[in-house]
Amino acid sequence: MQFPVSRQAAALVLAPALAITASSAFAAGADATPETVVVTATRTPERADQLIADTTVIGSEEIGRAGAGSVADLLARQRGIEIVRNGGPGASTSVFLRGANSNQVVVLIDGVRIGSSTTGAASWNAIPLAAIDRIEVVYGPLSSLYGADAIGGVVQIFTKRGSGAPQIGASIGGGTYGTRQADAAIHGASGGEHSVSYSFGASHEAADGFSATRPGAFGYNPDDDGYRRNSANGRIAVQLADGHEAGAQFLKSRLRAQYDSSASSFDTRNIQDLDSYALFLNDRFLPNWRSSLQVARAEDKLGSFTSTAASGTSQINTRQDDITWQNTLGIGADTLQVLLGHRKEEVLSASGTSIPGVSGPLDRSRVTNSVAASYSMKRGDHLVDLSARNDHSVYGSKTTGAAGYGYAFSKDLRATASIGTSFRAPTYNELYYPGYGLPSNKPEQGRNAELGLRYQVAGVDLQASYYHNRLTDMIVSVNPCPTRAGSCAYNVNHALLEGLTLSAETRLAGIDLRATADLQDPRDETTGKQLARRSRRHASFSASHTVGKLEGGVELQASGQRFDDAANANRLGGYGLLNLYADWHLSPDWSLLVRLDNAADKRYELARYYGSAGRSWFGALRYGFR
Repeated sequence: MQFPVSRQAAALVLAPALAITASSAFAAGADATPETVVVTATRTPERADQLIADTTVIGSEEIGRAGAGSVADLLARQRGIEIVRNGGPGASTSVFLRGANSNQVVVLIDGVRIGSSTTGAASWNAIPLAAIDRIEVVYGPLSSLYGADAIGGVVQIFTKRGSGAPQIGASIGGGTYGTRQADAAIHGASGGEHSVSYSFGASHEAADGFSATRPGAFGYNPDDDGYRRNSANGRIAVQLADGHEAGAQFLKSRLRAQYDSSASSFDTRNIQDLDSYALFLNDRFLPNWRSSLQVARAEDKLGSFTSTAASGTSQINTRQDDITWQNTLGIGADTLQVLLGHRKEEVLSASGTSIPGVSGPLDRSRVTNSVAASYSMKRGDHLVDLSARNDHSVYGSKTTGAAGYGYAFSKDLRATASIGTSFRAPTYNELYYPGYGLPSNKPEQGRNAELGLRYQVAGVDLQASYYHNRLTDMIVSVNPCPTRAGSCAYNVNHALLEGLTLSAETRLAGIDLRATADLQDPRDETTGKQLARRSRRHASFSASHTVGKLEGGVELQASGQRFDDAANANRLGGYGLLNLYADWHLSPDWSLLVRLDNAADKRYELARYYGSAGRSWFGALRYGFR
């Protein structure tokens, strides 16, 4: 295995590492910051220093500095993550974790699973950035906790929640490509014995955009392809009694995004609806027994309009209904967790004019019933996590498991090791799409092993993770099809996702520094080729400094070359992006954010013949909380 590193990428990583070494003596005398609490890694709140899984948390301040754009842009600045997008922020987007496909990643919004059952991937472009309080990214297989599709990891998005006295927040902004944005929110809690906490928000974002495609693309049209996204979200919870809470939450988002499919003047567009709803009941029946019950529905609706003719209209809707009952028991210093789950997926598709009662070729449903258990042990300097899960559906019965061990050599240095299995359920397209799907396709399978090392002293955080994730029964398009004439989706490929992730954070002379580097080898073992649209190295660096009421920062992103196709015939060049931002706190309530993204006006492609933003600025005036 080789992980080639360019001189530029090496410099990007080594510079902050040298700064960390120089500042260690100073940082060791600083007060330690409180440990971050993470929910997603174990499905229950845990301090970050008590976790074995490799995790990244994106907090509200970093989200607030992101400006306009998309969740995917924010994720692309994190370690272990790459994105592909077919044009601007409103365009179809894929997110790769550790080289895993976008449909090999589970995405949750406040515990509600979202995504399309036809593609298997989440609609990243429809998620509103303004509604998000924080994001937790857990890397590696988590099927033993979350079931199907958690091969590369899990991304959980948490929306804002209410507490304390009522607070109001709002912002308005605009920038390049005719970008305009506005949002408003309120949150708080009534207090008292039966406290009611609440949080509600709404946002609007739009842009005139730029051409989604470039010359040479099929259907190239040089017109601008913009988008418009409107969303609303809310959460309300009532304390029924001490230790007992009931509530409801929702998120609704509608995205209208233009794209190119022909040179005609028709407004070719997608209309994407992303909705999630949930009712929940959280109880503490005994001091050591916590129970949570959630009944949820998520809908992903995609309508495409390519011409005025009925044949140019299509609609594909996914509905997922979930019931999850989770019980967490404290047994001394240990934790036992038992989970029961029921999920029903339904797809309704229609081509041409939408007529009630008319079915499409993918219209059908499937039910998955799950049972899972996990056990976490803490014994002095030792941590042990064990988990197992069984999912039963139309694709049969799948059992997955994971085991992890952590050891603290000292209060500053700890090591982790884990193994785990995972699987991805075939999508409706891979099972039933006419002329492509095969009902006999079975789940993809993953088997992962990884090692981690973390050095954490006041003001300094160094991490390294090595992973080796072998995938079998990968579903790819083959021609000829083994069971019929023509091509089809078929379980034939093997792949290996292997890599080393490095990260470093510190403060030097009042400057906050962060650097990450991913040296990976995502390859198709059947053909020996590099997996499409994934680089073998990518890195990031950021620095920020506050002077009085003004905070300024610089962000660098670098990626090596990739290939746009499985045959590695079409090369996508490497690129580096420079972003700058300034956040001026005018008063305790008012602030002004200004961003300059791609400051060097780098021309690059995330997908062949698809456009990407050039130098662009965004400014926003904000009031209240973030």
